[in-house]
Amino acid sequence: MTDELKTYPGSPLPLGANTRKNGTQFSIFSRNARSVSLVLFESAGPGAKSVAIELHPEKNKTGDIWHILVEGIKDGQLYGYRVDGQYNPAEGFRFNGNKLLVDPYSRSVSGRPEWNLDEARGYDHESPLEDLSFSETDSSQHVPKSIVTGYRPSNEDKPLNLPLNESVIYELHLKGYTVHGSSGVKNGGTYAGLTEKIPYLRDMGITAVELMPIQEFDETENININPLTGERLKNYWGYSTLSFFSPKGGYSASGCMGEQVNEFREMVKSFHKAGIEVILDVVFNHTSEGDQKGPTVSFRGIDNSVYYILEDDKRYYKNYSGCGNTFNCNHPFIRDFILDCLRYWVVEMNVDGFRFDLASILGRDQNGNITSNPPLIERIEEDPILRNTKIIAEAWDAAGAYQLGTFPGRWAEWNGKYRDDVRKFWNGGIDSAGAFATRLTGSSDLYQFSEKGPNQSINFITCHDGFTLNDLVSYAEKHNLENGENNLDGENCNYSCNFGIEGSDATPYIENLRLRQMKNFLATLFLSQGIPMILAGDEFMRTQKGNNNAYCQDNEISWINWSLLDKNRELFSFMKYMINFRKEHPILRRNKFFTGTPNNGCTSTDVTWHGIKAGNPDWSPESRVVAMLLSGEYAGIDAGKEDNDLFAVFNSSLINRHFELPDAPSGRRWRLAFDTSRKSITDTGNTKDDTGIESGRYYISRFSTAVFIA
Repeated sequence: MTDELKTYPGSPLPLGANTRKNGTQFSIFSRNARSVSLVLFESAGPGAKSVAIELHPEKNKTGDIWHILVEGIKDGQLYGYRVDGQYNPAEGFRFNGNKLLVDPYSRSVSGRPEWNLDEARGYDHESPLEDLSFSETDSSQHVPKSIVTGYRPSNEDKPLNLPLNESVIYELHLKGYTVHGSSGVKNGGTYAGLTEKIPYLRDMGITAVELMPIQEFDETENININPLTGERLKNYWGYSTLSFFSPKGGYSASGCMGEQVNEFREMVKSFHKAGIEVILDVVFNHTSEGDQKGPTVSFRGIDNSVYYILEDDKRYYKNYSGCGNTFNCNHPFIRDFILDCLRYWVVEMNVDGFRFDLASILGRDQNGNITSNPPLIERIEEDPILRNTKIIAEAWDAAGAYQLGTFPGRWAEWNGKYRDDVRKFWNGGIDSAGAFATRLTGSSDLYQFSEKGPNQSINFITCHDGFTLNDLVSYAEKHNLENGENNLDGENCNYSCNFGIEGSDATPYIENLRLRQMKNFLATLFLSQGIPMILAGDEFMRTQKGNNNAYCQDNEISWINWSLLDKNRELFSFMKYMINFRKEHPILRRNKFFTGTPNNGCTSTDVTWHGIKAGNPDWSPESRVVAMLLSGEYAGIDAGKEDNDLFAVFNSSLINRHFELPDAPSGRRWRLAFDTSRKSITDTGNTKDDTGIESGRYYISRFSTAVFIA
């Protein structure tokens, strides 16, 4: 880079930095700016030389787009913008030309070591905000720089587009999955490190990994202190996006100056070769700039009143996200921005789908009101490039919107009611049997009225947000003191049970009960209609020591300890067995809801309910017993091939039971597939002795699930 650069007016589209034969085209949106300068840097380090190129509003502006082509600029060039205009927070304007801004369309940003976003505040943070003070501090030496990263279409890799009803989703934190010393990978905590774990995931039977946020964020933004250790906590989860097009540089083993893009793409390609899809957890509901006291690193300084939903007193931000601000998702330009971002991750990075954090915000209008036909949600569903991608909504937000069952068309949803109702049943909740049966059969109460099917329900017992599976059966209360918030953060209502002793220091008897209960949860998950999702490490009893909100714990509380795999092989083997069992039985992967009556020309009823006595279900408030019979005859209609009849008995009561087995619709004899009270999966007994199957009865232990195949 030299001080003398040849420039041309360039074109307004596409937005971002896009390489051409003779240089790079830069383009950025700002409706209310008075001036825009492109700043090119020689390096990312302190004191780096830079050149500022002012964009002329007559030559370098088309509508609201500022643009310029700079000759000789290639991939790897560091850049940012200074955008100036009115600084009047009371009117929603927070322009400050002293602050270097990240290009919202930047495909990568410079990694550490020297970010200090405190210096990016647009006001003098030593003065009260109400003074409307103005910061004259130059932030360019303390904030990330955008990196020119050329368009790289791939002919070697494409999204897999696997059928949704065949999916087994595995949610994981990219760093935490392999950063622990026990992981056995060469590059722990990176895209390359996760790639090394693909054989393990394929062997287990996983069809899709759902990655917690990997779009660039600042993990040091958390200012809380761990009161037990005195250490500063972090934003470990990453639900605070700084740059939506950029894979996080800190997760790259090959470098964080643009190398992260190729490493991420290679990771996705490796997953696809193994037949596993990659789903991204994306956070379009808010950004890392926080509330009115937060830093000015991108959107706030480019056009605050367009990018965010503001209060009537425009100094303040409407906060439907619980994180300080709300992205103005249904502004026409922001809708296009979000769609451009999603298309980029599909077309250039080859990902297979998205899980949208606090997705109800995507349906709020520019005043924050929930709309009946949200244009952004419909456009994501109908976009021709995104048409085959998996789109999953977290169908609520932090301001009270709870829209489970209402996302339109092919949107799937995290089913929070599934999680709660299954937990209630297994942990002794009153009046839980009926709701449990509804969740087993795909949550028709949520989805059938809108002519959806059971596969709109993403079923889960645990996820990143809450207890792990082991903690769910080991703790009655949350233990979040180390988060530095006086144990006030995290969900208070967990529907958990510790079986008499809080924590891991339990007797062998209680440990056996806990293991059985974990098997019950997993058996329920994989026997349910809908799409199963499991939390990484649950298959070998990972614990967070009772912390149900470990968003700030970048340490062994959150990291996966792989030594537990050998220690807890029994549960791991059961998980593998259940995944394979589901794959072998198409009757568990229906696209349509059961009717409870003979239909489609079949001679049997698709589902029937039973209790201790065959044909006599108990739906009373006190009932803790559910038995379900599925006719394999219907699998041929829905899945293209017939299946065995299946009979599942769920006993969450405190006593052992003798169950009558109903006649199989096919007329065949029952065989025990598994019983969670037995130590070994293959220990299914002998039909002529303790199973009692020949006599039409089966003795099932308390807190147990037994499944029979005809």
